[in-house]
Amino acid sequence: MTHPYFAKARHPRVLAHRGLVTSAGEDSGVWENTAAAFAAAHAAGAEYVETDCQVTADGDVVLFHDATLERLTGDPRLVRDVRTRDLVRVFADHGGLLTVADALDLFPTVRFNIDVKTAAAAEPLGPLLAEHTHRTLVTSFTDAHRRATVAAVLGAGASLRPATSGGSRTIAAARALSALHLSPARALRDIDALQIPERQGPVRVLTPALLHAAHAHGVEVHVWTVNEPKEMRRLVALGVDGIVSDRADLALDALPPS
Repeated sequence: MTHPYFAKARHPRVLAHRGLVTSAGEDSGVWENTAAAFAAAHAAGAEYVETDCQVTADGDVVLFHDATLERLTGDPRLVRDVRTRDLVRVFADHGGLLTVADALDLFPTVRFNIDVKTAAAAEPLGPLLAEHTHRTLVTSFTDAHRRATVAAVLGAGASLRPATSGGSRTIAAARALSALHLSPARALRDIDALQIPERQGPVRVLTPALLHAAHAHGVEVHVWTVNEPKEMRRLVALGVDGIVSDRADLALDALPPS
């Protein structure tokens, strides 16, 4: 049965990768994964926002991709070693820091695709997501992080598990089994989407066999990170269900609902 996360939403899916930072936003100093970036994605019409979470020194789950502050700020400290209030100050002129709780409260109609970057986030995410499982998808490159988060959400009293996307081991298993014309049913148990690059180095991850096998088991396939409209249309023509893009505005124009 289709998870409510995908119900009554446009197809193909357009997932705004860390929100939307337009040229105007860049000129204003807006960063990814901020309130301003999410507001821009929402204003453009994006129903889905892809984001990432880390845990601060105070134990708050914040929306931040990297383990350190270095790429964005030049500060080599780990996010886990920084107080939340200090991060708020750092982000103040760049679009505004969001915790998971903030994002769910400020954007009540947005469906969030949350990449759990650290094991420390799993337990605190439980009560934060428990009332929002109809509009949250939990994913991680590490399948153990995904499973721990889902267990925490259900342990917090959720009557419905969040939607899920498989981690790297799940993807590898589904890719290998489909290539051998074997059923990936066990690997895809409780998986609602495979979110993959088209290629990983020399390896083609997206194949006709993987697409067919995923769809046969009711699992969507989303490809990241695609910013050229021509490539978006090509992938959807192949049968891909969703595009993860830095340019959700372009994707929404390029991919009319089917």
